[in-house]
Amino acid sequence: MKPTLFLLAAGMGSRYGGLKQLDGLGPNGETIMDYSIYDAIHAGFGKLVFVIRKDFEQDFREKIISKYEGHIPCELVFQSLDALPEGFTCPEERTKPWGTNHAVMMGESVINEPFAVINCDDFYGRDSFNVMGKYLSELPEGSKNVYSMVGFRVGNTLSESGTVSRGVCGTNEKQLLSSVVERTKIERKEDGEVKYLDENEQWVAIPDTTPVSMNFWGFTPDYFNYSTDFFKAFLSDPKNMSNLKSEYFIPLLVDKLINDGTATVEVLDTTSKWFGVTYPEDRQSVVDKIQALVDAKVYPERLF
Repeated sequence: MKPTLFLLAAGMGSRYGGLKQLDGLGPNGETIMDYSIYDAIHAGFGKLVFVIRKDFEQDFREKIISKYEGHIPCELVFQSLDALPEGFTCPEERTKPWGTNHAVMMGESVINEPFAVINCDDFYGRDSFNVMGKYLSELPEGSKNVYSMVGFRVGNTLSESGTVSRGVCGTNEKQLLSSVVERTKIERKEDGEVKYLDENEQWVAIPDTTPVSMNFWGFTPDYFNYSTDFFKAFLSDPKNMSNLKSEYFIPLLVDKLINDGTATVEVLDTTSKWFGVTYPEDRQSVVDKIQALVDAKVYPERLF
């Protein structure tokens, strides 16, 4: 069975302004998402599922979904503040979405096969889709509790503009994920070494090949059941309901499932170089990098 690609497109793009998922960055107005989907199709993915906000469905169908007709089946699901388990009510004052794992929960009704989860506004690169597609497609039918994550080499994820925040991954001898520690300031120093600022305000060097999480996960459908159960526990905590900015993130559940021995997460190495648009000034750099890949014949001039 071919795996599904689940694309998180419900974010408001508040830091960048507007719906950055729809921003044309390629030579013919292609979005970053178009390149991810092109790579996924060639890596053997068989279906796309997008989670979006209901209020930009028409715009999304016209500008995005229409491109893929005849190339790959597509489904749309919607993330909303009131999509909560029975017995829970969203606080009236809350405007912030419930987070990435809540978005993943919206796919349960349309996904019955192994699936990968990505951000729509991150350029992940072809090799990352190849390694994830291979892992998911080779899982025995009915597999449970064996998940995966693309571990990007930290040296391939840095910004030319300053420090970045990354989840630095710890692994065991079997390349299974043991920990993810968020480091909010990572950069390449003048001496050429990649370093992060630790809790004691000291710069600590790490190898260029250190795996970091860029929110590219691989799951089997049993993940939905765990998501629902843990979300109920999350909502039952008064501090999460009273904090109008609390979020139910994917790493929150993954960390729990690893620590209680329920599931394993294999860290898949990739040679891909990540880039993305976080702030408006990043845009031209991304345009230039995509054009360079087109010029090098990595991608055709027109994708679809």
